[in-house]
Order: sequence, then C-alpha cells, then structure tokens
Amino acid sequence: MITFVKRGLLTTIQDAGRQGFQRFGMPSAGVMDPFAMRLANVLAGNPPDTEVVEATLIGPTIRFDETEIFAVCGGDLSPRLDGRPIENNRAYLAKAGSLLELPLVKSGARAYIAFAGGLAVEPQMGSCSTYVKAHVGGIEGRPVKDGDQLGLQSPRTELPNLAARAVPANFGVAYSAYPTVRVTLGPQDDLFSDRGKAAFCGGDYVLTTENDRMGFRFAGPDIEASPENGGNIISDGICFGAIQVTRGQPIILMADRQTAGGYPKLGCVITVDLSLLAQLKTGDACRFQFVGVEEAQALYLAQLQLLASLAERLNVPTALNRAGVRRFRVSVGGEVFNVELEELK
Repeated sequence: MITFVKRGLLTTIQDAGRQGFQRFGMPSAGVMDPFAMRLANVLAGNPPDTEVVEATLIGPTIRFDETEIFAVCGGDLSPRLDGRPIENNRAYLAKAGSLLELPLVKSGARAYIAFAGGLAVEPQMGSCSTYVKAHVGGIEGRPVKDGDQLGLQSPRTELPNLAARAVPANFGVAYSAYPTVRVTLGPQDDLFSDRGKAAFCGGDYVLTTENDRMGFRFAGPDIEASPENGGNIISDGICFGAIQVTRGQPIILMADRQTAGGYPKLGCVITVDLSLLAQLKTGDACRFQFVGVEEAQALYLAQLQLLASLAERLNVPTALNRAGVRRFRVSVGGEVFNVELEELK
C-alpha cells in the first residue's frame, strides 16, 4: 500500500485512457505524456500502459507502506527518496516506511510514477484514468487528497537487472522548453490560406495561462483563413493533439479534450511529439513544422520499437539473477551502491 502524505498541486491516476467511448460523449482522458508513462512502466517491469501517478508542477509526497520498486519519468520535479535526491529514468527499491517526494519542478511540467506490479485501482469502462469533470476513474473520480491510500496490485521487491534499469535523460524524447513540434495537416487545412499555413510554421507560439488537461491555447502569428471560410464547420470528432483555430490562434486539444467540436482544424500534432507539448508550462514557447503522415507513422513505430527493445533487454535474467544471489544496498561516504554477492562452490 502507498499513502499520499501530501497531494501536490494536481495529482491523478492515469493510464492510456478510455478507448471506444467517445462516440457516446465520454472523453478518453489518460496521461498527458504517453511516452513518459510507458518508459516508467518498462523500467518498473510493467506492461507499458499500466496505470501510473501523474504529478503536475508540484508533486505529491508518497509513503511506501510496504517495500516496492518504482520509477519516475517525464518532467524533473526534484524527486527525493528519504530526503536524498534520486534520478528520473531509473528504477529504485523503496523500503517500507520510505518517503518519495516530488516537491518542485525544475524542468518540464509533469512527472509519472510507475509502481512495479501496478496500482489496485478499479477500472471503469476499461480504464483506470481519472476524468475529473465526470467524476470517473482513479480515486473516486477526483484528484488525490492528503491521506489517500492505494493498494499495490502485485508489489515487487525484485526485478531482473534492477541495478541496470536506467536510461539517459531525453531517452526517446528530446524534452525542451522550446521544442519544434511536428504536425500533420488536416482535416480542414483547405479552409486556411497558404499565407496562414506559412505563418503557423514561421514563428514562435507561446503557451498562455489558458492551459489545462483539456487543451492548450497558444499566442503567436495570426493564422489566416481562406477568404471563403466562415470559420465554422459541422461538428466532427476530436483526437489527441488536434489543432483548432479560433480568431486566428491555435488551441491544441489534449488528454481531457471534448469528443467533438465545430471549429476548423488545421492539423494534428504527431503522436511522438505529444510528450513535448505535455511538458510545456505557461510562458514556454514552441515552433511547428509540417510533416507527412508516413513520416509520423514511421517515427511512432520507431518509438514503440525502442521501448520494446529496452523491455526485452531489461527482462532477460543474467547469471547474477539466479537463486543463491544476495543483494545489498551499501552506503559509503554518503553514496549508495547496489551490491550483489554470489557464493561460489
């Protein structure tokens, strides 16, 4: 079991979201940064889309009420275990009674905590994701509160290659406070002038204060509509990363987006770059670049393969993973080392 000693600014339980219910008006919700979720889960020995804790800007303080392996990925929220700084993108073993803190954002905006074996959260409509506006999923359909407790589905105290369960910063995603975000055109790109499209890819767009899990409103060069475009369309479906244009400015729809909308959509952020958007904060800027659908698909497949290859490498037992090996964490001069001892006969 884990206990949320402090809730943080906005802490929720998320996974890959509810699939197949948008036609009934139910948003999918899910993580804002899909890659960070999947990487944290791979490091923690879980299937990639296992539920995680999503922390925003100021994270929670979590007490481990039993020994458990975990990993933190995504934004750097200054993670500490029992008061000592720890690294993003690395699996750790926390003893019963240990405190994990994510007190202050250094870079990015959202961190993801995966727990080996997953969290004991009851799925609703096939997902554990919290959608606050409908009070669905997670913990009673709301953000985490001080004192909340969650069970661990299948806690793990050992994993193959635990000491090697780490990857460098920016593994798979080049996080930045000023990223270039790639976009595919459509479905209503014909409603914008060539000059408007050129402006969209020709200048900086700054994330305004109007940003949340539903959508990000940017301010930048005006996106000119075609002269014959009245600015409205028959409402159609909305996907993660869809770029609606209102009054010449883009709004990018995010994880908690509505299911349908009547504003024209210039394009859609490609899947692998949704993570770049998710880690922007108010005042951060980005640029946009058009790419083809085939390139977007190839980039996504390459990212999935990168994670699959990492999982395959980490989950292969080594000679030191067999029975009879004793493992220790040793502190020397303030440094902590993982030590494995095997008796030779």
